[in-house]
Amino acid sequence: MTKPTLTRRTILSATGTAFAIGASGLAVPARAQSLAPTQTMRGGANNYRPGAPVVERIGGGGFWTTGNVRRAGDGAPLAGRRIQVWAHTTEGHERDARSHGATLTDADGMFRIEMPQIVPAFGQPHGHLAYDADYDDGGFETVFLRPIMGSASDTSLQVEFVLRPA
Repeated sequence: MTKPTLTRRTILSATGTAFAIGASGLAVPARAQSLAPTQTMRGGANNYRPGAPVVERIGGGGFWTTGNVRRAGDGAPLAGRRIQVWAHTTEGHERDARSHGATLTDADGMFRIEMPQIVPAFGQPHGHLAYDADYDDGGFETVFLRPIMGSASDTSLQVEFVLRPA
């Protein structure tokens, strides 16, 4: 068995490696970062219908709106939260009651609702989503979103809500 020899070169190399690890933050324990709440988007509440019913699907379907709902701060998933969705679609305008519906998040804070294909309104293909605290007992603030799709041919929209306790 070979006995390691401590030389000036091995000491300098080991010191340099230890310094590099410390400077990179690898030696520092992981810290939880605070998750910032989602801010209401301008135009998000346009054509909102208070109390839209919870439905299995809006219209004939074919387009999926999905997402998750988490608590600000620790990012814990929020089950049973009511999310309303509406849009200008191939079957109706976002002002039409038939273009509105709500769904509930599952145990993992996920939601998904099928609706007709979203089409451009005012030149932009976009959806509207709301977490409305007035129709939920969760103790969080209301948030309205108006996400714009990358393309009018997209067949799904993914959205995240991070809710701030009221």
